[in-house]
Amino acid sequence: MFRRIWLFFASSAITLLAVGTFFSSAISLGQNSGTNLEFHANSHASAARIGLPVYPGATLYKDGDNDSGGDLGLNVGDFHFSLMAVNYETKNSPEQVLNFYRKPLSHYGQVLECDHGKPVGSLAVTSSGLTCDQKDSGDTASYSSSGREIRAGSPNKFRIVGIDDSHSGSTRFALVYLEVPKDSNKKAQ
Repeated sequence: MFRRIWLFFASSAITLLAVGTFFSSAISLGQNSGTNLEFHANSHASAARIGLPVYPGATLYKDGDNDSGGDLGLNVGDFHFSLMAVNYETKNSPEQVLNFYRKPLSHYGQVLECDHGKPVGSLAVTSSGLTCDQKDSGDTASYSSSGREIRAGSPNKFRIVGIDDSHSGSTRFALVYLEVPKDSNKKAQ
């Protein structure tokens, strides 16, 4: 999960820098056009900014040279992309972590549990249309996990608690907020 998030951050940052450079050049040609451009990439993500509490006793987890979290965003007119993620570690089990986050996530809608991009239990699609693998709902990119997670929100704006239980004696997990552009060919969700 963590490598996938950071690979997504890195590829998104490169793409957004290229897009940002293009748009800032285009916008500088017509600065009075009413089009606003905002691009940011930093390590200032936190559980509070993502809208979730910190798991009791959890500590920030930093992998090698990577920060424990990151915040990446691009806004151009009606195009909005935002990705915030922060990594934690606890001695508690993955089940305890997931159970703790079910209630806070429920503030954003039905909570969907996924395992390797597939729904766990009878809920496969929330009432807002959120699935375990967003390409199933018409998006061109897949935002599914390579592990266990719970998520809530809408297909274009959701929060994820992703588990990395590959480390004996500890549970590493990520809190993620993802806002992706709406598909202009579909009704607004």
